[in-house]
Amino acid sequence: MAAQTPGELRHKKCLPCEGGVAPYSPDEARDQLQQLDGWRLTHDGQRIRKDWTVKNFMAGMRFFNECARVAEEDGHHPDLHIEGYRNVSVELWTHAIGGLSENDFILAAKISELPIEVK
Repeated sequence: MAAQTPGELRHKKCLPCEGGVAPYSPDEARDQLQQLDGWRLTHDGQRIRKDWTVKNFMAGMRFFNECARVAEEDGHHPDLHIEGYRNVSVELWTHAIGGLSENDFILAAKISELPIEVK
């Protein structure tokens, strides 16, 4: 599977996944992540995550509201984390397959384009 640019990914829509598809291999995931600035593999290559430091707690909450809007439009939902009131993280994986699917990279590309108030 060839890595896609962020622009290619953003123009796609997440497809429902009820399982039955193979997750990305670690090499495929690493190749795709080279196209997505700041995202990294976690959980032994089964998830991707990006971290930001925002201006303040409310900036983090506004960012999470935008993440939720985009995620709901695509029907693919990330884990959202806020720690220390300014450190926000988004983590993605496809629960139905226990690993990464194209949907995770599509949503990562869309989230990367959201406005965020950094410190």
